[in-house]
Amino acid sequence: VQLVESGGGLVQPGGSLRLSCAASGFTFSDYYMTWYRQAPGKERELVAVITSSGGSTNYLNSVKGRFTISRDNAKNTVYLRMNSLKPEDTGVYYCGARRWSETKYWGQGTQVTVSS
Repeated sequence: VQLVESGGGLVQPGGSLRLSCAASGFTFSDYYMTWYRQAPGKERELVAVITSSGGSTNYLNSVKGRFTISRDNAKNTVYLRMNSLKPEDTGVYYCGARRWSETKYWGQGTQVTVSS
């Protein structure tokens, strides 16, 4: 089983990034997919979740209207489009595969730094 994130980097406030998470080794379309983030000295927090079909999504309040989670089950990939980035969005972003309310698999994380 692998979850491999990509797309992180350094961006100025107000900028955009698109994170990708490529999955392999399990039946991707059976799992809800999540994006979490962890800032230095803080606990990991759930940023966004998408159902197995992609028909429903939910977001952390502070990112609503700025971030969009999506998935392509044919490509076994989940995405996080992040617009209007703020310094407080800085952190390591992790994708997770969830089933039966439990995160079964985690990616290794990708760093997002929002700074001028």
